[in-house]
Amino acid sequence: MAVTLLTVAIIVAALVIRTAVAELRAPGSTRGQRAFLTDRRAWAIGVGTAVVLGAFGWATAGPTAALWAALAGLLVASLTATGAGTGEKDD
Repeated sequence: MAVTLLTVAIIVAALVIRTAVAELRAPGSTRGQRAFLTDRRAWAIGVGTAVVLGAFGWATAGPTAALWAALAGLLVASLTATGAGTGEKDD
């Protein structure tokens, strides 16, 4: 469990560092990257993904799979965000 927790923490830290570097290079760029935090649709899809993967993972691999499921849900939510600030064009 400790190795899994450490691995997930390292991945999350790498994503945060990547966001910080992008903000330093182009101020205001993180607004688009983090728009999913206020998008209900993205949250619903991310939570659904985490629940499904968590339930399946818990049954097959044990409780450590819940951490990976939460990380996967967060990544899915960030990929499915819609709305202002995500770089979409209104044509």
